Amino acid sequence: MTALLEVDKVTVRFDGFRALDELTLSLEAGELRCIVGPNGAGKTTLMDVITGKTRPTSGSVRFDGRDLTRLSEHTIVGLGIGRKFQRPTVFPNHTVFENLELTTHGSKRVARTLFARLSTEERLAIERTLELTGLTEHRDRVAGLLSHGQKQWLEIGMLLVQQPQLLLVDEPVAGMTQQEIERTEEILASLAGKHTVVVVEHDMDFVRSIATTVTVLHEGRVLAQGSMQEVQSDPRVVEVYLGA
Repeated sequence: MTALLEVDKVTVRFDGFRALDELTLSLEAGELRCIVGPNGAGKTTLMDVITGKTRPTSGSVRFDGRDLTRLSEHTIVGLGIGRKFQRPTVFPNHTVFENLELTTHGSKRVARTLFARLSTEERLAIERTLELTGLTEHRDRVAGLLSHGQKQWLEIGMLLVQQPQLLLVDEPVAGMTQQEIERTEEILASLAGKHTVVVVEHDMDFVRSIATTVTVLHEGRVLAQGSMQEVQSDPRVVEVYLGA
C-alpha cells in the first residue's frame, strides 16, 4: 500500500542547529499516529515542514504522491491538510455555528462570509460536525463563552468541515479537565479511518488511550516507533524521554 504521507530524509537547519536530521517516516491513509518526544526533539518543526511553514534544507515530503516542499501554506491546505495548534483560535464574538460556517466558506472576511448562503451539503457537513464534537446544544452560543475544552473541539470541527485528508493536532488535551480529555479521546478515535490523524502530545496517559502506533522523536530523528507497549519498553526511550 502506498503511504498517504511520506517524509524522506528531511533535514532542517537553523543557524547551524539541526532541528530535523534526515528524518524519515510515513503514514498510511486512515491511520491515527501519535508523535512524542522531549522538548526540542523536532515535533513542531516536523509539523511546520508538512504544512509549508518551514522549508526543509534537504529531503522531501510527499502527500498523496505530490511533493509539498516548494508549495505555499495556502496551497497545502487546499490539498487536504489541516492543522490545529495548541491554543484554540476561534472567532470569540461569533456563535459556534457561525465559526463553522466561516470555515466552510474558507474565508476570514467575516461580514462577507456570513451573508453567503450555505449549500445543503455544507449545512449537512456543519450539522454532522456539531454532533461529532458534542457541540450541537451549543450551536447558538458565542464561542468566547465556551470552556477551554469546548473551544478545542470547535477548532477541530472548524478543520473537519473543510474535509481534510490529513489532520495535524498539536497537544489537544493541554489544560483540559479529565472529563474533557475523555471526550477528546472519543472525538479523535472516531476520526481514524475517515481521516489520517497525527497527534503531538506530552500526556502519555492520553497517548496510551488512543494510539495504535507511536513515533518517538529525539534530536530531530526517529528514535523508536511501534505500539505504546513497545516504545515504553525501549531502553533508549526510557533514558531520553520517559525516565527510569
